[in-house]
Parts: sequence; structure tokens; C-alpha cells
Amino acid sequence: MKTTINKKLGVIIVALLLTGIVPSAMKAQDKVEASVGADLVSGYIWRGQDLGGVSIQPSLGISYKGFSLGVWGSAGFESSDTKEFDLTLGYSINGFSVSITDYWFNTQVPSGVDDEGETIYSTNKYFKYGAHSTAHVFEAQIGYDFGPLAVNWYTNFAGADGVKGNGKRAYSSYLALSAPFQLGGLDWMVDLGIVPWETSFYNGYTSGFCVSDISLGATKEIKVTDSFSVPAFAKVSVNPRTEGAHFTFGLSF
Repeated sequence: MKTTINKKLGVIIVALLLTGIVPSAMKAQDKVEASVGADLVSGYIWRGQDLGGVSIQPSLGISYKGFSLGVWGSAGFESSDTKEFDLTLGYSINGFSVSITDYWFNTQVPSGVDDEGETIYSTNKYFKYGAHSTAHVFEAQIGYDFGPLAVNWYTNFAGADGVKGNGKRAYSSYLALSAPFQLGGLDWMVDLGIVPWETSFYNGYTSGFCVSDISLGATKEIKVTDSFSVPAFAKVSVNPRTEGAHFTFGLSF
């Protein structure tokens, strides 16, 4: 996530590369990097919305020269909890980032009503991509990390997006502002999430501009042995739109 480097700096870096002066850490950016992990969370809270109870959330990713492909999922311990499987293709340079995410949920998606006014549900099969009969949601993201503040904009552009009151696609969007800081030996993060216009995708139904999430979270390394520690995090979230409040805890592996 970085901005465009000015020409003079670019010339200097090229010159350093040619002379072999650039440190090996900088050259290592050209190598393929991969990661695997999982979070165990006491509750699945996403953008101010309660999506489930205790869940395991695995992740797998690979990156090269700013490009990345990530896989993320969530499965609750209760059989009634929604299962989620996401694929994200992204690119970042300096503070700038763009990405496209394919969200898939195993729940059936409302696709209309029958002659008697009963809701018709579409299939939740993974390989079903019909415009009005899919459990996939496709979202585009663009953002910039200024350091003291990160700003990200998200918009659904295809799939099982929410709708407006007139039944038309809402192109549901979300603005996220995040500010990190350190205090008392912990790494903290303040998050503010805003839904800018009408949609049924967030909070059941949002009639217009609203604040959907105000959160404060902190992380800490829990030492297990002299050579092994587990990152732990806790987060307090409130949703002014639904008047909901959540306190979650998690461990990362």
C-alpha cells in the first residue's frame, strides 16, 4: 500500500539496484511470499453487524510485487451459523490499494416473491452465478493508508447485493476509517464505519446515510513459552444504526 514514487527517488533506487547497494531486505520484495493462519473469535462481528457466535476463521494468502491473492473463511461452532468463503484479488503500492472480493455464503438468498406474495429463495450452491440467483456478492475496494489514518471505500457491483425500497440494486457501499495508536504497551485501533445510502445489505435495512460501526480494539502477544507466543485481541463495537453493542475476543494462530 504505497503512493507513486517521484522521479528523482525512482532514479536513485534504480541506481542503487544497479550498484548492488540496496539492502537485501528491499530486494526481497521481489520474492513470492505466502502466509497461512487462523483466528478463533468469541463472536463474528463484521461492519457493525452480528454474523455469528464463536467461530474459526482460517486464511491463506500469496503475494508478489504488490499483487496478492487471499482466501478467507468463517465457520461457526453452531450448525445454524452461516459459513463464509471469500476470495480477494488485490494490488497495493505505497499507501494505495485496490481489490475485488468474491464473498460466498451458504445461506439461501431472497430472489423475489411468488404470486401469493411468498419469498422465493435462490440456490446457495457455490458454482451458481446467475445474476438474480447466486449466493455470491462481488465487492470492489479502493483505499489509501496515510499512516495515522487509513481510508477505504467498498462498493458491491454484482451478485446478491442489497436493494433499495423500489427494488432496484443498491450498489451497497461502505466507508471505513481506521486510526492506529499505541498506549500502555498495547497496539490500539479506532474504527469508524459509514453506510452512505439506502440499502438492504447492511443492518437489515438502512434508509440512508448512517454510522454503522464505532469500534475500539487492542492487540497483545500472550507468551506461552520462551520461544512461542500467541497474538490476542479484544474489541468493543457499537452500531448506532441498530443500537447494538458487542465485545469480542480472539486468538490468532
